[in-house]
Amino acid sequence: MKDHLRLASLDLGTNSTRLLVADCDGARTETVDRRMVITRLGEGVDESHQLLSAAVERTEVAIAGFVEAMRPLKPEGVTAAATSVLRDSRNGQKFLDRAEEMLSTRPRILSGDDEGRMSFLGAVSDLEGLVPGGAGTVLVFDIGGGSTEIITGEFPLAVAGDGELTLGELFLKSVDIGCVRMTERFLRGSDPPSPFVVGRMESFLVARLKPVIEMMLKGREIGLAVGLAGTVTTLSGIKQGLGEYDTDRIHHSRLTRKDVEDLFVSLATVPIDERKEVMGLEPGRADIIVGGAAVLRVIMDLAGLDEILVSEKDILDGLVIELYHRMKGSGAGAQSQG
Repeated sequence: MKDHLRLASLDLGTNSTRLLVADCDGARTETVDRRMVITRLGEGVDESHQLLSAAVERTEVAIAGFVEAMRPLKPEGVTAAATSVLRDSRNGQKFLDRAEEMLSTRPRILSGDDEGRMSFLGAVSDLEGLVPGGAGTVLVFDIGGGSTEIITGEFPLAVAGDGELTLGELFLKSVDIGCVRMTERFLRGSDPPSPFVVGRMESFLVARLKPVIEMMLKGREIGLAVGLAGTVTTLSGIKQGLGEYDTDRIHHSRLTRKDVEDLFVSLATVPIDERKEVMGLEPGRADIIVGGAAVLRVIMDLAGLDEILVSEKDILDGLVIELYHRMKGSGAGAQSQG
Protein backbone atom coordinates (compact mmCIF):
# COMPACT_ATOMS: atom_id res chain seq x y z
CA MET A 1 0.00 0.00 0.00
CA LYS A 2 1.78 3.14 -1.26
CA ASP A 3 1.86 6.49 0.56
CA HIS A 4 -0.01 5.10 3.53
CA LEU A 5 -0.43 6.30 7.09
CA ARG A 6 -1.06 4.06 10.08
CA LEU A 7 -4.11 5.53 11.82
CA ALA A 8 -6.58 4.57 14.53
CA SER A 9 -10.28 5.22 15.07
CA LEU A 10 -12.63 4.53 17.97
CA ASP A 11 -16.41 4.23 17.89
CA LEU A 12 -18.08 4.92 21.26
CA GLY A 13 -21.40 3.32 20.48
CA THR A 14 -24.64 2.62 22.31
CA ASN A 15 -23.93 -1.10 22.63
CA SER A 16 -20.21 -1.52 22.02
CA THR A 17 -16.91 0.34 22.10
CA ARG A 18 -14.70 -0.47 19.12
CA LEU A 19 -11.18 0.16 17.87
CA LEU A 20 -9.59 -0.01 14.45
CA VAL A 21 -5.88 0.42 13.74
CA ALA A 22 -5.30 0.38 9.99
CA ASP A 23 -2.87 1.33 7.27
CA CYS A 24 -4.68 3.72 4.93
CA ASP A 25 -3.78 5.12 1.51
CA GLY A 26 -6.69 7.57 1.37
CA ALA A 27 -9.12 5.27 -0.42
CA ARG A 28 -8.75 1.90 1.31
CA THR A 29 -7.89 0.55 4.74
CA GLU A 30 -5.82 -2.50 5.58
CA THR A 31 -6.64 -3.75 9.06
CA VAL A 32 -3.78 -4.06 11.54
CA ASP A 33 -5.98 -4.58 14.62
CA ARG A 34 -9.75 -4.46 15.08
CA ARG A 35 -11.32 -4.92 18.51
CA MET A 36 -14.74 -4.71 20.10
CA VAL A 37 -15.97 -4.76 23.70
CA ILE A 38 -19.68 -4.78 24.56
CA THR A 39 -19.93 -1.93 27.07
CA ARG A 40 -23.62 -0.99 26.73
CA LEU A 41 -22.89 2.74 27.22
CA GLY A 42 -26.47 3.45 26.17
CA GLU A 43 -28.04 1.35 28.93
CA GLY A 44 -31.23 3.13 29.98
CA VAL A 45 -30.56 6.23 27.87
CA ASP A 46 -33.68 5.78 25.72
CA GLU A 47 -35.83 6.27 28.83
CA SER A 48 -33.74 8.51 31.10
CA HIS A 49 -31.52 10.46 28.64
CA GLN A 50 -28.72 10.00 31.20
CA LEU A 51 -25.51 7.97 31.07
CA LEU A 52 -25.36 5.51 33.97
CA SER A 53 -22.17 5.59 36.05
CA ALA A 54 -21.68 1.82 35.67
CA ALA A 55 -21.97 2.11 31.87
CA VAL A 56 -19.44 4.95 31.82
CA GLU A 57 -17.03 2.89 33.95
CA ARG A 58 -17.32 -0.11 31.60
CA THR A 59 -16.59 2.11 28.61
CA GLU A 60 -13.62 3.81 30.27
CA VAL A 61 -12.12 0.37 31.05
CA ALA A 62 -12.51 -0.57 27.36
CA ILE A 63 -10.88 2.68 26.22
CA ALA A 64 -7.96 2.11 28.60
CA GLY A 65 -7.47 -1.36 27.10
CA PHE A 66 -7.53 0.09 23.59
CA VAL A 67 -4.92 2.72 24.53
CA GLU A 68 -2.62 -0.10 25.66
CA ALA A 69 -3.32 -2.08 22.47
CA MET A 70 -2.52 0.94 20.27
CA ARG A 71 0.77 1.83 21.96
CA PRO A 72 3.03 -0.78 20.28
CA LEU A 73 1.31 -0.26 16.91
CA LYS A 74 2.26 3.45 16.91
CA PRO A 75 -0.56 5.03 14.89
CA GLU A 76 0.36 8.46 13.50
CA GLY A 77 -3.09 9.84 14.29
CA VAL A 78 -6.13 8.90 16.34
CA THR A 79 -9.75 9.92 15.89
CA ALA A 80 -12.77 9.02 17.99
CA ALA A 81 -16.50 9.43 17.46
CA ALA A 82 -19.58 9.08 19.63
CA THR A 83 -22.93 8.46 17.99
CA SER A 84 -26.56 8.00 19.04
CA VAL A 85 -25.94 7.48 22.76
CA LEU A 86 -24.14 10.81 23.20
CA ARG A 87 -26.65 12.63 21.00
CA ASP A 88 -29.40 11.45 23.34
CA SER A 89 -27.77 11.90 26.76
CA ARG A 90 -27.78 15.11 28.79
CA ASN A 91 -24.73 14.32 30.94
CA GLY A 92 -22.18 13.24 28.36
CA GLN A 93 -19.68 16.10 28.62
CA LYS A 94 -17.91 14.70 31.72
CA PHE A 95 -17.51 11.36 29.95
CA LEU A 96 -16.12 13.09 26.86
CA ASP A 97 -13.68 15.05 29.05
CA ARG A 98 -12.37 11.79 30.54
CA ALA A 99 -12.17 10.11 27.11
CA GLU A 100 -10.16 13.09 25.82
CA GLU A 101 -7.70 12.70 28.72
CA MET A 102 -7.23 9.04 27.89
CA LEU A 103 -6.96 9.37 24.11
CA SER A 104 -5.33 12.82 23.77
CA THR A 105 -8.07 13.67 21.29
CA ARG A 106 -11.66 14.67 22.02
CA PRO A 107 -14.33 12.34 20.62
CA ARG A 108 -16.70 14.08 18.24
CA ILE A 109 -20.43 13.63 18.68
CA LEU A 110 -21.46 12.81 15.12
CA SER A 111 -24.80 13.91 13.77
CA GLY A 112 -26.93 11.21 12.19
CA ASP A 113 -25.95 12.53 8.75
CA ASP A 114 -22.23 12.47 9.56
CA GLU A 115 -22.56 8.98 11.01
CA GLY A 116 -24.20 7.81 7.79
CA ARG A 117 -21.57 9.50 5.64
CA MET A 118 -18.71 7.81 7.51
CA SER A 119 -20.47 4.42 7.39
CA PHE A 120 -20.98 4.74 3.63
CA LEU A 121 -17.37 5.80 3.08
CA GLY A 122 -16.11 2.78 5.01
CA ALA A 123 -18.47 0.30 3.36
CA VAL A 124 -17.74 1.30 -0.26
CA SER A 125 -13.97 1.40 0.27
CA ASP A 126 -13.87 -2.38 -0.18
CA LEU A 127 -16.41 -3.13 -2.93
CA GLU A 128 -14.10 -3.52 -5.92
CA GLY A 129 -15.47 -6.31 -8.10
CA LEU A 130 -18.68 -6.72 -6.09
CA VAL A 131 -20.98 -4.10 -7.65
CA PRO A 132 -22.63 -5.53 -10.79
CA GLY A 133 -21.15 -3.89 -13.87
CA GLY A 134 -18.46 -2.23 -11.75
CA ALA A 135 -20.55 0.87 -11.03
CA GLY A 136 -23.98 1.76 -9.77
CA THR A 137 -26.10 2.76 -6.80
CA VAL A 138 -25.21 1.14 -3.48
CA LEU A 139 -27.58 0.96 -0.50
CA VAL A 140 -25.81 0.83 2.86
CA PHE A 141 -27.47 0.44 6.23
CA ASP A 142 -25.78 0.45 9.61
CA ILE A 143 -27.89 -1.04 12.43
CA GLY A 144 -26.49 0.36 15.66
CA GLY A 145 -27.60 0.14 19.25
CA GLY A 146 -29.57 3.38 19.31
CA SER A 147 -29.97 4.40 15.68
CA THR A 148 -29.91 2.99 12.16
CA GLU A 149 -28.36 4.89 9.26
CA ILE A 150 -29.64 4.23 5.74
CA ILE A 151 -27.65 5.65 2.84
CA THR A 152 -27.68 5.44 -0.94
CA GLY A 153 -24.84 6.69 -3.12
CA GLU A 154 -22.83 5.92 -6.21
CA PHE A 155 -19.90 3.54 -6.60
CA PRO A 156 -17.05 3.98 -7.38
CA LEU A 157 -16.05 7.14 -5.55
CA ALA A 158 -14.32 9.95 -7.41
CA VAL A 159 -10.88 11.35 -6.56
CA ALA A 160 -10.24 14.98 -7.50
CA GLY A 161 -6.91 16.27 -8.80
CA ASP A 162 -5.90 17.55 -5.35
CA GLY A 163 -6.48 14.11 -3.86
CA GLU A 164 -9.85 14.95 -2.35
CA LEU A 165 -12.12 11.92 -2.10
CA THR A 166 -15.60 12.85 -3.32
CA LEU A 167 -18.58 10.84 -2.15
CA GLY A 168 -20.90 12.66 -4.53
CA GLU A 169 -24.55 13.15 -3.74
CA LEU A 170 -25.71 10.94 -0.89
CA PHE A 171 -29.28 10.32 0.17
CA LEU A 172 -29.16 9.45 3.84
CA LYS A 173 -31.34 9.24 6.89
CA SER A 174 -30.64 8.39 10.52
CA VAL A 175 -33.61 6.82 12.30
CA ASP A 176 -33.80 6.44 16.09
CA ILE A 177 -34.20 2.67 16.05
CA GLY A 178 -31.54 0.14 16.98
CA CYS A 179 -31.02 -3.19 18.71
CA VAL A 180 -30.65 -1.74 22.23
CA ARG A 181 -33.41 0.84 21.82
CA MET A 182 -35.89 -1.75 20.47
CA THR A 183 -35.00 -4.19 23.25
CA GLU A 184 -35.46 -1.65 26.02
CA ARG A 185 -38.64 -0.23 24.54
CA PHE A 186 -40.44 -3.47 23.61
CA LEU A 187 -38.73 -6.67 24.74
CA ARG A 188 -37.95 -6.22 28.44
CA GLY A 189 -39.83 -8.56 30.80
CA SER A 190 -40.78 -11.07 28.12
CA ASP A 191 -38.48 -14.08 27.66
CA PRO A 192 -39.01 -15.15 24.97
CA PRO A 193 -41.08 -12.25 23.65
CA SER A 194 -44.73 -13.03 22.98
CA PRO A 195 -46.10 -12.82 19.43
CA PHE A 196 -48.12 -9.78 20.56
CA VAL A 197 -44.96 -7.96 21.73
CA VAL A 198 -43.10 -8.85 18.53
CA GLY A 199 -46.05 -7.61 16.49
CA ARG A 200 -46.07 -4.27 18.33
CA MET A 201 -42.36 -3.84 17.73
CA GLU A 202 -42.63 -4.68 14.03
CA SER A 203 -45.58 -2.31 13.57
CA PHE A 204 -43.48 0.46 15.13
CA LEU A 205 -40.53 -0.35 12.88
CA VAL A 206 -42.65 -0.38 9.72
CA ALA A 207 -44.19 2.99 10.64
CA ARG A 208 -40.74 4.54 11.16
CA LEU A 209 -38.93 2.91 8.25
CA LYS A 210 -41.47 2.71 5.44
CA PRO A 211 -41.53 6.43 4.52
CA VAL A 212 -37.73 6.62 4.76
CA ILE A 213 -37.08 3.66 2.49
CA GLU A 214 -39.76 4.66 -0.01
CA MET A 215 -38.23 8.14 -0.27
CA MET A 216 -34.67 6.86 -0.63
CA LEU A 217 -35.43 4.20 -3.24
CA LYS A 218 -37.81 6.24 -5.37
CA GLY A 219 -36.52 6.25 -8.95
CA ARG A 220 -33.33 4.38 -8.02
CA GLU A 221 -32.22 0.92 -9.01
CA ILE A 222 -30.04 -0.61 -6.30
CA GLY A 223 -27.05 -2.51 -7.64
CA LEU A 224 -25.88 -3.80 -4.27
CA ALA A 225 -27.16 -3.65 -0.67
CA VAL A 226 -24.60 -3.75 2.15
CA GLY A 227 -25.35 -4.38 5.83
CA LEU A 228 -23.03 -3.18 8.58
CA ALA A 229 -22.52 -3.62 12.33
CA GLY A 230 -22.91 -6.30 14.98
CA THR A 231 -26.45 -7.48 14.30
CA VAL A 232 -25.63 -8.30 10.68
CA THR A 233 -22.22 -9.87 11.32
CA THR A 234 -23.57 -11.93 14.22
CA LEU A 235 -26.46 -13.29 12.15
CA SER A 236 -23.99 -14.27 9.44
CA GLY A 237 -21.87 -16.11 12.00
CA ILE A 238 -24.90 -17.97 13.38
CA LYS A 239 -25.99 -18.94 9.86
CA GLN A 240 -22.52 -20.35 9.20
CA GLY A 241 -22.42 -22.20 12.51
CA LEU A 242 -19.29 -20.40 13.72
CA GLY A 243 -18.23 -21.10 17.29
CA GLU A 244 -16.04 -18.00 17.39
CA TYR A 245 -15.70 -14.84 15.34
CA ASP A 246 -13.93 -15.40 12.01
CA THR A 247 -13.39 -12.22 10.03
CA ASP A 248 -12.42 -14.04 6.83
CA ARG A 249 -15.69 -15.99 6.77
CA ILE A 250 -17.99 -13.17 7.88
CA HIS A 251 -16.66 -10.26 5.82
CA HIS A 252 -18.38 -10.23 2.42
CA SER A 253 -20.58 -13.21 3.25
CA ARG A 254 -24.22 -13.06 2.14
CA LEU A 255 -27.56 -13.18 3.94
CA THR A 256 -30.75 -13.88 2.02
CA ARG A 257 -34.19 -12.69 3.09
CA LYS A 258 -35.06 -16.31 3.94
CA ASP A 259 -31.90 -16.59 6.06
CA VAL A 260 -32.92 -13.53 8.07
CA GLU A 261 -36.53 -14.69 8.43
CA ASP A 262 -35.46 -18.15 9.64
CA LEU A 263 -32.87 -16.72 12.05
CA PHE A 264 -35.35 -14.20 13.45
CA VAL A 265 -37.97 -16.86 14.13
CA SER A 266 -35.46 -19.25 15.72
CA LEU A 267 -34.03 -16.53 17.99
CA ALA A 268 -37.33 -14.84 18.92
CA THR A 269 -39.03 -18.06 20.03
CA VAL A 270 -36.46 -19.29 22.60
CA PRO A 271 -35.40 -17.83 25.98
CA ILE A 272 -32.16 -15.93 26.35
CA ASP A 273 -30.20 -18.88 27.78
CA GLU A 274 -30.88 -20.89 24.63
CA ARG A 275 -29.97 -17.89 22.49
CA LYS A 276 -26.59 -17.77 24.21
CA GLU A 277 -25.99 -21.38 23.26
CA VAL A 278 -26.48 -20.72 19.54
CA MET A 279 -24.56 -17.44 19.75
CA GLY A 280 -21.22 -18.80 20.93
CA LEU A 281 -19.38 -16.19 18.88
CA GLU A 282 -21.27 -13.24 20.46
CA PRO A 283 -23.04 -14.32 23.68
CA GLY A 284 -23.07 -10.71 24.90
CA ARG A 285 -25.57 -9.87 22.17
CA ALA A 286 -28.07 -12.56 23.17
CA ASP A 287 -30.40 -10.10 24.91
CA ILE A 288 -30.51 -7.61 22.02
CA ILE A 289 -30.21 -9.78 18.89
CA VAL A 290 -33.98 -10.16 18.48
CA GLY A 291 -34.43 -6.38 18.37
CA GLY A 292 -31.59 -6.02 15.86
CA ALA A 293 -32.80 -8.89 13.69
CA ALA A 294 -36.28 -7.31 13.63
CA VAL A 295 -34.78 -4.08 12.25
CA LEU A 296 -32.89 -6.00 9.55
CA ARG A 297 -35.95 -8.07 8.65
CA VAL A 298 -38.15 -4.99 8.21
CA ILE A 299 -35.53 -3.14 6.15
CA MET A 300 -35.13 -6.08 3.77
CA ASP A 301 -38.90 -6.53 3.43
CA LEU A 302 -39.63 -2.84 2.80
CA ALA A 303 -36.72 -2.43 0.37
CA GLY A 304 -37.54 -5.68 -1.45
CA LEU A 305 -34.02 -7.03 -0.89
CA ASP A 306 -33.54 -10.71 -1.69
CA GLU A 307 -29.95 -10.66 -0.42
CA ILE A 308 -27.44 -8.40 1.32
CA LEU A 309 -23.66 -8.32 1.45
CA VAL A 310 -22.26 -8.44 5.00
CA SER A 311 -19.35 -6.05 5.54
CA GLU A 312 -16.90 -5.45 8.37
CA LYS A 313 -15.78 -2.24 6.70
CA ASP A 314 -17.90 0.40 8.39
CA ILE A 315 -17.82 3.70 10.27
CA LEU A 316 -14.41 2.88 11.77
CA ASP A 317 -12.88 2.59 8.30
CA GLY A 318 -14.67 5.75 7.18
CA LEU A 319 -13.25 7.65 10.15
CA VAL A 320 -9.73 6.43 9.31
CA ILE A 321 -10.09 7.48 5.65
CA GLU A 322 -11.44 10.89 6.70
CA LEU A 323 -8.53 11.34 9.14
CA TYR A 324 -6.04 10.47 6.39
CA HIS A 325 -7.39 13.26 4.20
CA ARG A 326 -7.45 15.74 7.09
CA MET A 327 -3.80 14.98 7.84
CA LYS A 328 -2.87 15.20 4.15
CA GLY A 329 -4.73 18.49 3.77
CA SER A 330 -7.61 17.37 1.58
CA GLY A 331 -11.15 16.45 2.53
CA ALA A 332 -13.60 13.59 2.02
CA GLY A 333 -16.52 15.58 0.72
CA ALA A 334 -20.12 14.81 0.06
CA GLN A 335 -23.36 16.56 -0.64
CA SER A 336 -26.26 14.97 1.15
CA GLN A 337 -30.00 15.00 0.99
CA GLY A 338 -32.11 13.61 3.79
